[in-house]
Amino acid sequence: MSYDIYFFNRPDGQSWDEVLEAMEEAAEDSEPIPEHLLGAWDRIVPQARTLLGAVEITEYERESRDLNHSGTGIDLSVFGDEVTITVPYWHAGDDAAVVFGQVSALAAIVEKETGLTAYDPQTERPLTETPPEDSVELMSRITEELRSRYEG
Repeated sequence: MSYDIYFFNRPDGQSWDEVLEAMEEAAEDSEPIPEHLLGAWDRIVPQARTLLGAVEITEYERESRDLNHSGTGIDLSVFGDEVTITVPYWHAGDDAAVVFGQVSALAAIVEKETGLTAYDPQTERPLTETPPEDSVELMSRITEELRSRYEG
């Protein structure tokens, strides 16, 4: 299980539900990464390294790109024209606040370089409209619930 952030191009007047539905339909088709996202990837990676430190990069032809930070579990993926950030529910409290700060900063880099909007499906709002403390509290609560379920 992970806290997910999706990146969308949301046409004016289109609801977030419509955008999510279109994403689900498009996920069935495997397309190569568009040129503009490949260019954005090349600009994002050095900025992500500055933000996170050492990261592992996996690239598969024009099909996918993946950036993983092993210390936090933060993962940035591009698959076709889908861009996502995920972070496992490992973090609670102050640790969650630090990690979510990194996720937010990485999302801002992705938005700047791709022109896409970061959407938080957990809160059902764009990431910039979600108070960080709401996301941190949600991440912390789910992490603690999972820990208690598997430790007890």
